[in-house]
Amino acid sequence: MRLFIHALMCAATVVVCLSLAGCSNPKPWPKSPLYETPVNDPNWQAPASKEEAMAAMAGHYAHYDAVAYEAETPNGPLSTFIISYGFTDLVIEDGQLVEYDRFCHAEHRANQNMVTAFPDGATQAILPRQAIVDVYEEDGAWKMRRPATPTLIGIDGNPDAALSMNPNDPLINDADNDGKPGVTVFVELFGLIKGEIYLARREIFQNDVTLYSDGTLRGSVVDDSEQLVVGASLRILNTPNDPDQRKDPGLNPIILVPIPGDLDTCEELMANRDLLFPAEPGF
Repeated sequence: MRLFIHALMCAATVVVCLSLAGCSNPKPWPKSPLYETPVNDPNWQAPASKEEAMAAMAGHYAHYDAVAYEAETPNGPLSTFIISYGFTDLVIEDGQLVEYDRFCHAEHRANQNMVTAFPDGATQAILPRQAIVDVYEEDGAWKMRRPATPTLIGIDGNPDAALSMNPNDPLINDADNDGKPGVTVFVELFGLIKGEIYLARREIFQNDVTLYSDGTLRGSVVDDSEQLVVGASLRILNTPNDPDQRKDPGLNPIILVPIPGDLDTCEELMANRDLLFPAEPGF
């Protein structure tokens, strides 16, 4: 859900800026890291074994991540954050720790004058596959790595195969049930261009996090997702693009906060957003 919003923004911005006498001045990246990691309680007894670490990590979590992308446009560097909210459950099954994720809501922040809306229905249509995570000790800290588990949205087929690049592929579906192909993103650029872009995605992300004494798991996200622009409401928006994730772990944070098991709806999660998570990054 992260890379594709940036990709469509970059493609549309190139076209719009080529057609205008000038665009807004791009703003610089915020300082990295975005957030300070907590200081462990000196009285905290860290897990003494992998089994204890898995037991300490198992639970129900509120999920927050912010992923940074960048590309060049005629108006200068286009930098964006895609901010995602949802739930992560870590469950011990047959001696292994298994991660289950589901998403609720996504936000977009850019260093140029643009606004996007990705409806919650589209966000919630993304259903990552369960993943057996790797729990290990490093320099006295217990860490967890979630491997990439490719997941398709807006198109059927084999998620372990490369994404189709054919906008007329018969496997393209209507994942958000809005009567349009793929998933729909709404965009407004420089207060002049409003439209919709229809996308199919192969989500490919992995997380690396560390266990802290407050029970949170914090680390960074790596996103290698693939995207197909299926179509758009305006011709100038129907443009392929493939921006890169900014390779700075401090600008790509993930925070998992343990929460009670009965806090389990997207409405409840977003109502408690400010109590659970730090402020969203911006430019």
